[in-house]
Amino acid sequence: MPTVHVTRTYLQMTNPAKLRRSVHQPAGVRLEAVGDCPPEFYRFLYGTVGREYHWRDRLAWDDSAIRAWLARPGVLLRVLYREGAPAGYYELARHGDESVEIVYFGLLPGRLGQGFGRYLLEEAVSEAWELGASRVWVHTCTLDGAAALPNYLNRGFVAYRTEEYDADIPAEPTDSLAR
Repeated sequence: MPTVHVTRTYLQMTNPAKLRRSVHQPAGVRLEAVGDCPPEFYRFLYGTVGREYHWRDRLAWDDSAIRAWLARPGVLLRVLYREGAPAGYYELARHGDESVEIVYFGLLPGRLGQGFGRYLLEEAVSEAWELGASRVWVHTCTLDGAAALPNYLNRGFVAYRTEEYDADIPAEPTDSLAR
């Protein structure tokens, strides 16, 4: 397994007025709250969106771990649909300091480069502020897509910390959460 050097960047927005919105919403999209999320659907989202970026933190989660996480107060899951099919999702988590973290955020591979990421991020940030966040924060790394960091910066986030680490990366992208 090759080892790669990774830079993780933490970003935050400390005032809702800092959110820079684009001028249009992509056609044919709708954003839906996911209430009683089946673990299989969560696995589909996490595994499909994160596969190319080596998301692995939740790969070992069984059904009960997924249910317990999603049942926590302050954890919200939203799915973006384009003409009835999932296009991406975000997951928010409210923390004890009243900050709201965008825990996971991304698009299905076939929906990249179509303006959906900009729209989805704007909606995630708006919802975080509606929850009464003291600040909204997220982290990204050099394993994520090339558009990730520019999207955060273009929406008004400011980097406040970076860290460097080495990661063992499988030669092939990680499979989904299928068990």
